[in-house]
Amino acid sequence: MGFKCGIIGLPNVGKSTIFNGLTAKGAPSENYPFCTIDPNIGIVEVNDPRLWEISKYVKTKKIVPAVVEFVDIAGLVKGASRGEGLGNKFLGHIRETHALAHVVRCFEDSHVTHVEGGIDPLRDIETVDTELIFADNETVERTLQRVRKQAKGPASKEIQATIAMLESLVKHLQGLQAARKFPLSEYAQVESPTALAYRDMHLLTAKKVLYVCNVEERLADGEHDNALTRQVKDKAAKEASGVVVISGKIEEELSRLEGSERTEMLEALGMKESGLDRLAREGYNVLGLMNYFTAGEKEIRAWTIHKGTKAPEAAGVIHSDFEKGFICAEVYSVDDLKKAGNKNQLRDMGLLRIEGKDYVVRDGDVMEFRFNV
Repeated sequence: MGFKCGIIGLPNVGKSTIFNGLTAKGAPSENYPFCTIDPNIGIVEVNDPRLWEISKYVKTKKIVPAVVEFVDIAGLVKGASRGEGLGNKFLGHIRETHALAHVVRCFEDSHVTHVEGGIDPLRDIETVDTELIFADNETVERTLQRVRKQAKGPASKEIQATIAMLESLVKHLQGLQAARKFPLSEYAQVESPTALAYRDMHLLTAKKVLYVCNVEERLADGEHDNALTRQVKDKAAKEASGVVVISGKIEEELSRLEGSERTEMLEALGMKESGLDRLAREGYNVLGLMNYFTAGEKEIRAWTIHKGTKAPEAAGVIHSDFEKGFICAEVYSVDDLKKAGNKNQLRDMGLLRIEGKDYVVRDGDVMEFRFNV
């Protein structure tokens, strides 16, 4: 399934520069607001060394990594929810994503202007959050009006429960609290009509957030902080959000290199991995995602699923028929494959397991599904 991540933030914080570095897409990144008008989209392969480890033992024609789709959304400004800047056009693009990578500027540079006149990442985060909350409040109020009309006359318990949830959610948002902090479980059980009504609104602030601190080159390895990144990390910890430190400028330079040149630059900078790898990994953590693999002569491929997914649902990611006709799955781990040396030996050594419908897939499982349609 992969995941779709919207890159948001104020103008001139480095969103497009980071996007360019992550995707080698070459989006405009000049020093003026609204440089990005229509969203740029880039499909990025997720670096998972286990794929190449499997290929040492399973002969195959190609290797297919999992992917992340990054959407570079134009910079929000104060009043975006009321149409300022490019307003609601941006907000519509955000609704279509699974998670938000919120880029905040954590570096000083007199040559790059800031729309607010000074560097303050917490203020910038609040500005963007407030606009998204205002937009969500409008969405909830419109939904509440529609549900109240449905309740004229004898209202079902489900509609009454939905109205109570929506009224409480409006108060929550008007208190400038993001929807992700709303205690939905107090008003609705999972998959109840009320919970589905909440989900169907696709609220902007209900999405998981990953803060991306754009820093100067000396902090490119992501293992050190300045005073500004520490502020963002403290905020992220309090709200259980993810955070990653990246130098947009370095990532853009790395994107122009391949092979040994790229490796040499990473080593010269003291970087164990690129910012993309850290961002993708943290994005997986934020969304509770993981990969399992299929491996054969045709291809070795990574498939992205949610943690806790059972075998039939995992099979359905490949094709709906696999889930409908699921019988069982042959499962082994990459470590077991390394011990055995090949798949035939896995069976001889008793390391090839047969799992049924209740099996919860583990991160890194290599699976072959048996099904009947």
